[in-house]
Parts: sequence; structure tokens; C-alpha cells
Amino acid sequence: MARKYFGTDGIRGRVGTQPITPEFMLKLGWAAGMAFRKQGKCRILIGKDTRISGYMFESALQAGLSAAGADVMLLGPMPTPAVAYLTRTFHAEAGIVISASHNPHHDNGIKFFSGAGTKLPDALEQMIEELIDEPMTVVESEQLGKASRINDAAGRYIEFCKSSVPTSTSFAGLKVVVDCAHGATYKVAPSVFRELGAEVIAIADQPDGLNINDGVGSTSLGLLQKAVVEHGADLGIAFDGDGDRVQMVDHTGAVVDGDELLYIIATDLQERDRLPEGSGVVGTLMSNLGLELALKARDIPFVRANVGDRYVMAEMQEREWVLGGENSGHILCAQHATTGDAIIAALQVLLALRRRGQSLAKERLAWKKLPQALINVRFSGSVDPIKDPKVKAACDQATEAMAGRGRVLLRKSGTEPLVRVMVEGEDEAAVLQHAQELAEVVQAVCS
Repeated sequence: MARKYFGTDGIRGRVGTQPITPEFMLKLGWAAGMAFRKQGKCRILIGKDTRISGYMFESALQAGLSAAGADVMLLGPMPTPAVAYLTRTFHAEAGIVISASHNPHHDNGIKFFSGAGTKLPDALEQMIEELIDEPMTVVESEQLGKASRINDAAGRYIEFCKSSVPTSTSFAGLKVVVDCAHGATYKVAPSVFRELGAEVIAIADQPDGLNINDGVGSTSLGLLQKAVVEHGADLGIAFDGDGDRVQMVDHTGAVVDGDELLYIIATDLQERDRLPEGSGVVGTLMSNLGLELALKARDIPFVRANVGDRYVMAEMQEREWVLGGENSGHILCAQHATTGDAIIAALQVLLALRRRGQSLAKERLAWKKLPQALINVRFSGSVDPIKDPKVKAACDQATEAMAGRGRVLLRKSGTEPLVRVMVEGEDEAAVLQHAQELAEVVQAVCS
């Protein structure tokens, strides 16, 4: 059945516009509590990023969960992967994250984790959606859920992140700039790297509820690039607002994206015999073709999943592989975490660099990325431009023009009303031209 509220990454939208309203969150909390109570005793963790609206939605969710008889454990501002980890270690029935990830402060959303720290199965999301449309009830007073706060959540997560590298690991002598995007990693990320011996210069670590992702973080790297060069740092690390994406910058200020980070981790695992026999890497439809070719040259299998970390993880689980990710910086290290964890991914990259005695600048040149152009086109929710005959014809024409030396991909964003037009190939000028022409066709259909 088609989902009414859940997208590819939970429920997300603009604050004050359905479904991102206090009334809906109250009902969502109640529906989630009822769904998980059907499976027995119910205890649910709630974490959030630093958006001002998080306080409002936290209270609404808590009230709804209590009305359904679910106990609530509040974590406060915590990265999304931290909520997944703590849900598992506290043996809770579910975890809830209040976040809109890399979006601006005026957006917010909800993500759920199962008791195992994984994304919810479709059937459970469907059950919650069905309950949302039912009349809300309240359990008897003696059955109402209670709320408590986990005061040592940050410390627990910091130790978990540090445990993902050998206990002998020391990053002493490494100077790193850490961009926290004024988001959920603002406390824990600098602490993790400092406690492992690195000299840390933290930026964008002063959230005020409104500045999350505002010109900073993994989707806006200019400030980090400038800081790395000015401070003479070895590299820079940028997280997004909820801490599940990571991008890096080398000492020259050059950007190192998720595909490049994935290659560094994959080859290090191979060299340390930590890739199980026959195991490979899961990328997405957006992964650069150069990554696929470079991994193939190292005899590391590579497959593509649909865009979205839940699809990458599903493919990894089906194949029993341990590594996957997206060029946006969602990197999943299944040996350590049940979901994309930006801090843990960054630690694996630093571990590889330290073990090899190489700089990030040199490692990023280990393979050649093919030119890739990505243009976002906004569209009305009532229109599906990808199915339009004119758009299909334009895609076929561009594909034919590249004569097997490139590829075209059009897809709708799972979190915003955008069509992402991507063209990739050997000739950079031709790639850009085809992308612009395709975007113009899509824009004309949408207008």
C-alpha cells in the first residue's frame, strides 16, 4: 500500500504545515505507542537535533506516547545514529529522532528506529499510519506512560564511537577542524576526536535553534575549507545537522565526498583482511562510475541500490556485506553500527590514513572521478515530470549522444519536492550541457 505520511526517510516537512504540526505529533506519538504496545511492554527513546521546534514536538510526542501507555526516555540533542545505538543498548522497543537532517531550521521531521537500532520495517510503518487515522484514546491513569531523562547519553555515545577503532589508536599530532553544522554533533563530535588525541578546532558548534545547517555543515563546505587552510590543519570534517552524513576537506581545501571516503575505508578493510570473502561495497544510483571502476580494479565487488540509506542497508543485509554508502556522505559501517554514522565513518577514514601514513590529499587521488553534473528542479506535488513523454525523450536523446560513455539518471527526492537531474560521463563539457538541457525540459514540464 502507498504510504500516506512516511517517505524514504521518515516524515518530514515545514514546521506548521501538515503533517509537521503539534497536533499531528501528538497523534503520531499515540499511534507509535499503540503499535509498539501490541508487541508487549513499551519503552521508547526520544532524541532530537538542535532546531527550536524540537522542544515543541518532543513535548507533543511525549504526551501521545504517555496516553498510549508507553514509557519515554528523553535523550535531548543527540545525533541520529546515537539514538539508534542507545535504543539498542537500553533494550527499548523503539527510538524516535526529531530532525530534518540537512534541511534548514524551518523544516523538521521524525525518524523511527526499531529495538534493534534499524529503520522500521514497512509493515510497522503501515500499522502506525493506520492508527493515526483512528480516534485517539487514553489508557487508564494507572497505565499511563512515565517519562525520564538519560543524563549520561552523550558520554555513552562518545565511548561507543571510540570503541569502533582499536584501543591503541592515537591521533596525536593530527590537527583537524570539525564543522558541527550547529547541529546534533556539536558536543559529542569534538570530544570524540580530542579524546583520541587529535588537536581539534571546532566550528559551527554554537547552536541557537535557528542556525542549524545555515551556511555550514556537510552541504555547505565553504567555511570549513577556509578554516582548514587558515589554521594549517591536516584536514577538516563536516557533519550535517543530525550527524548521519560526513564530508571531508583535505589540507589544501579540496572537498572529499562520500564516494571518495567510501573507497578509502573499503581498501583499508581489504588490506587488513577485514572484508569477508566475497564481500563488497553497496553504493547507489548516484555513486560515481569512477568509484565502481576503481573498486573493480581492486577486485572489490560493487552493486548499486536505490538512493537512500535504508535501501543501501537493505542491500547490505541481503548480501551480508559490511560496507555501503552514498556520495552525499551517508556511510554505513555494519561492523560497528546499524545505521549511517558520520562520526564512526570519519574515524574509519582517519584510522586508514594513520595506518598508511598518508595524507587525505594523497588518498583522494587514488582514483579518478568521472565528471558528474547534478541539477535540482522544483516541481508541484501534483506533477510527475519523470513520466512525461517529453522528459523521457530528452533522456533517451542524451543517453544516445553519449554513446555508452556516460549515463543519465532522473529521480524524485524522497524528502523534498525536487527532481534531481544527474548526468555523468567522460566529457565534462558534454555532461554539463546535457544536464542543463534536461533540466530545462523538466522545468518546462513542471511550469
